[in-house]
Amino acid sequence: MKILHLDSNHSLLLKMLKEAGFWNEENYKASKAEIEEIISKYDGLVIRSRFNIDKQFLDAAKNLKFIARVGAGLESIDTEYAEKLGIKLIAAPEGNRNAVAEHALGMLLSLFNNLNNADREVKSGLWNREPNRGIELDGKTVGIIGYGNMGKAFAKKLKGFDCEVICYDIKENVGDENATQVSLKELQRKTDVLSLHTPWTPLTDKMIDSEFINSFSKPFWLINTARGKSVVTADLVAALQSGKILGAGLDVLEFEKLSFETLFDSDNLPNSLKELFAMNNVILSPHIAGWTVESKEKLAKVIAEKIIQNFKNQ
Repeated sequence: MKILHLDSNHSLLLKMLKEAGFWNEENYKASKAEIEEIISKYDGLVIRSRFNIDKQFLDAAKNLKFIARVGAGLESIDTEYAEKLGIKLIAAPEGNRNAVAEHALGMLLSLFNNLNNADREVKSGLWNREPNRGIELDGKTVGIIGYGNMGKAFAKKLKGFDCEVICYDIKENVGDENATQVSLKELQRKTDVLSLHTPWTPLTDKMIDSEFINSFSKPFWLINTARGKSVVTADLVAALQSGKILGAGLDVLEFEKLSFETLFDSDNLPNSLKELFAMNNVILSPHIAGWTVESKEKLAKVIAEKIIQNFKNQ
């Protein structure tokens, strides 16, 4: 089988596939239109998020048997049409779930202990102890929305903190020894910390808006290592200003491009984003929660194993 790789990944991926008898070709710079002209020659496609795999692209891929994304989500692919064509879709949420969980926990602890603000102040010559007094996770209730690979990994990290962990998911019976599954209403009633671990779908698009935020009984902290378009930035800023949201750790932002490689869809910085950048109770990172040295190798290994398992003898 001939596999086309559109993005560079850990060398282990190419090595494992080659050893299993697959033919690898790499093309990291051609445009979408140029790839469409040659994609019919390939049986498999390995991507990250360089461009959308849409209906036009899939119609050109006459012989494609699978698309493997070296990552957790498949939102850059027209999944419904691909499945209609009989193309198998492969992702690797197992590969970076630990990295995401550690990043979410790091953001939460940094927010609770004012670490980023305290660091800036000390480096500028200020020694403000009382204004930087922290709070403890012990005794708090952490609500997780989306209890799949990422949500479960985060809940596992919280086991040693003596906090209550609850989860909400559209699937039934996903709770486990690390988190109790509850209704959305109960989650909104009890939560002190909200952490998002959902894919980007029509259900989660702009999910965290003013109506949703105001449905929570208590002011809460927000962690988002999932998808930026699930949170309406202007409504988040308003909630931070009013105190309804006490602080936010955001690895993803509403205005990211779908490729995740750059932030903005235009050269104009939205006013809501300018306001967000100026807030001391907000921690930001550039979509790197699942982007560790270890996860790069794990993702490659998981994808290679799944391709080999499904297609080695074809």
